[in-house]
Amino acid sequence: MDRFSFLNTVHTEYVADLYEQYLENPDSVEPSWRSFFQGYDLANTDYSLDHDEEQEVDIPENVFKEFKVIDLINGYRTRGHLFTKTNPVRNRRTYTPTLDIENFGLTTEDLDRVFNAGSILGLKPSTLRVILDHLNKIYCDSIGVEYMYVRNPEEIQWWQTRLNENDNHAHYTPETKKYILSKLNQAVTFEQFLQTKYVGQKRFSLEGGETLIPALGAIVRIAATNYDVEEFVLGMAHRGRLNTLVNIFRKPIRELFNEFEGKDYAEDDFDGDVKYHLGATLTKTLKSNKKITMNLVPNPSHLETVGAVAEGITRAKIDLEYNGDSSKIIPIIVHGDAAIAGQGIVYEIIQMSKLKGYSTGGTVHVVVNNQIGFTTNYLDARSSTYCTDVAKVTLSPVLHVNADDVEAVTHAILLALDFRMKFKRDIFIDLLGYRKYGHNEGDEPRFTQPKLYEAISKHPNPKTIYTEKLIAEGVVDQAYVDHLEADFKELLETEYNKSKEDSAAKVKPFMENIWSGFMEQDLEGMLLDVGTKYPKKNLENIATIVSTVPENAKFLRKAEKILKDRANMVFESDKMDWSMAEIFAFGSLMEEGYDVRISGQDVERGTFSHRHAILRDEVSDSPVNLLNLNPKNKGEMFIYNSSLSEYGVLGFDYGFAMAAPNTLTIWEAQFGDFSNGAQIIFDQYMSAAEDKWKQQNGIVVLLPHGYEGQGSEHSSARIERYLQLCGVDNMTVANCTTPANFFHLLRRQMKRNFRKPLVVFTPKSLLRHPLATSSLNEFSNGEFQPIIDDLSVEPENVKRVVFCSGKFYYDLLAERESLGKTDIALLRIEQLFPLHTEKISQIVQRYTTVTDFVWAQEEPRNMGPWSYMLQRFEINDAQGNPIRLQVRSRNYYSVPAAGSSTRDKRRHQKVIESVFDY
Repeated sequence: MDRFSFLNTVHTEYVADLYEQYLENPDSVEPSWRSFFQGYDLANTDYSLDHDEEQEVDIPENVFKEFKVIDLINGYRTRGHLFTKTNPVRNRRTYTPTLDIENFGLTTEDLDRVFNAGSILGLKPSTLRVILDHLNKIYCDSIGVEYMYVRNPEEIQWWQTRLNENDNHAHYTPETKKYILSKLNQAVTFEQFLQTKYVGQKRFSLEGGETLIPALGAIVRIAATNYDVEEFVLGMAHRGRLNTLVNIFRKPIRELFNEFEGKDYAEDDFDGDVKYHLGATLTKTLKSNKKITMNLVPNPSHLETVGAVAEGITRAKIDLEYNGDSSKIIPIIVHGDAAIAGQGIVYEIIQMSKLKGYSTGGTVHVVVNNQIGFTTNYLDARSSTYCTDVAKVTLSPVLHVNADDVEAVTHAILLALDFRMKFKRDIFIDLLGYRKYGHNEGDEPRFTQPKLYEAISKHPNPKTIYTEKLIAEGVVDQAYVDHLEADFKELLETEYNKSKEDSAAKVKPFMENIWSGFMEQDLEGMLLDVGTKYPKKNLENIATIVSTVPENAKFLRKAEKILKDRANMVFESDKMDWSMAEIFAFGSLMEEGYDVRISGQDVERGTFSHRHAILRDEVSDSPVNLLNLNPKNKGEMFIYNSSLSEYGVLGFDYGFAMAAPNTLTIWEAQFGDFSNGAQIIFDQYMSAAEDKWKQQNGIVVLLPHGYEGQGSEHSSARIERYLQLCGVDNMTVANCTTPANFFHLLRRQMKRNFRKPLVVFTPKSLLRHPLATSSLNEFSNGEFQPIIDDLSVEPENVKRVVFCSGKFYYDLLAERESLGKTDIALLRIEQLFPLHTEKISQIVQRYTTVTDFVWAQEEPRNMGPWSYMLQRFEINDAQGNPIRLQVRSRNYYSVPAAGSSTRDKRRHQKVIESVFDY
């Protein structure tokens, strides 16, 4: 019986720590302790043994009970969040087993028994009743905490220490409580005012989650004053966005009322967007005289897309403005509960959060949890227990908070702030509230949730709840509250009346300070020539650097051969291939002070093993980027292999380019068709952001394209889709045929005084095609050619002019040489959009007798550029007659190419032959 008597004098907290160590690795604890823990586990487990197999464990009863209390504490830590008071309008779902003490081998007789185990909670030896009271306050009141799955002991210890300090409850001064009440008053009064003035208009009201506003106000103030944070990037969907714009970002209320009135914009060439999609940038001075910059990112109706963009903006600012210091800027993403659980891009963003090319030092995620998505009940919207269970992908802590308890909400977000700043990791807050109206204010939610909305209709708003609390505490009286409300209502009414004087609505560009000096440019400006040539001496210097093995480095033999081939191209054969054109473009821009960022799947080497931007030291395995070794560089190159994501990664890089107009930011798809997975970014951001939000962006997208018998998917980058997105002056789409033209195209992207997205259909087989080369002179003396004439034929002998683009030109060229034809001219349209009709027309005028004009493409007729050419090709021939293009292409098909390489080649050859059949 005395075998474990030594336990009577051991400190319980020490035993608890040792027990956790034993559970992690039994062999790591001293043998006598291991024996004790094994006995304890045996006694605590029901193995349904026969009576003659039962084993007796000689553990003193008081010690055994202490361990039962430790089990109880761990039960609250791991499962307490399931039994909280966090749902303001529904009864919580029930879970078993419960946290009843009987489930831990304790009884009511133990309630007044004193246990040392309370020391784990920072208590002195205390009765079980007192311990339970503390556990319920910490884990089962208005905040439920999930953190025990975290694998870092330091983080777990941090949480337990912080939660024990004040029983996970805020203890605010009267002044702080008045501040919280003032922000809550703004949030509630603002929504009520809009409901009165604009009945039934869509605004995606925050009612039921108004405590978000004091929470955002709190994190901004405390982060700036306690942590010297200088900037915030906020990505959020619709719900509560207008409230946030006015009460956090100080958007002029008068401007918002103009938007509610539906007034037209002053600019004819700007279409704008609905009011709850618009963004804002604000620099404001706090009472502490600290200046902070706040960015609310514009977003489309594809709710979670903005998260990727916000992260990209944050990373750009970390890299370019804060010298890599992520503690100076905090990304905050506000989600909806249905969206965070249902949208796959959330998973993509979270998986990117700790990768070297995409990390932002941790994001504070806040879920405005309405418990319903449009009309869908949460039980039909997800399989997981919580909408935030995606957080467990990266073992990020989650705080579930009752949105009616504003002090709990602000306390939770400040805990989240402290965690983010200490551990540089993501953290999630599940703000559990409700939605007072339907999905929008014109909906009738009782059609689908009659019982829920009966409860909501009777439920007081958070301001009423908090007012009653503060009056009861003697912090404020009713007169104070009435005055607070009247003052804000008067401000709203004044601005409302002023808005009646305005004839037009105004939209301010997002991050206007970053884009000062860049011009808004129309179609005419997009067609202007830009000087992109670069001195031959400088190019030769770059070539020497990227073809030389650095001192103290050892590369694989194959890698050394690549370097020799580079040198041979420049200094012997004078035939630069596509990879050398890239190197020259990047290296020259870096010497001129531009940074280069490239990301995508396998971009360091390149899908087709052409780039080799990063080489590995054979001994140390450390990466070497030869372009960064140039002493003349004023910029730097950053290249990152991405996760297997298109949507999230392109969204991130688009955001990066949005905040870094002087960085050549490139996303490369592994194959062109992979961009299908990122189509929302193309549709809602790249092609439309300037016209919706006055937001320029210079993102470059490289999409490998070309029919080479690789089947349906990896043949076509779906050129037709991007051309369909082209409006008047919103983006550039190119399909180059020479390395030099690609070089000038990339340089032009940065040398312009404006930014437009650039989509380039890059080659696969042409990367090593013997004819797809350029001389050094074409780099040092040339410029981008939107159309390339056929100088190998005599214009007076030509009977047919064939327009084509990309790799198909070389297929046609080979056929022409095989046939010995000299009466067909092959004209290459290098820039598909915008079509440079003036230069095309100039070239066409050379062919004075030709009336037979053909568009030739390797894609099926319902794909590729053909339908675009039918709409946009408005050129006259040499006689002044409108050119009517004929088409030579594959037939109409539902897939880009056949799976059989034999069939594909047969179809391909048939198109080629038809070009020369006349």
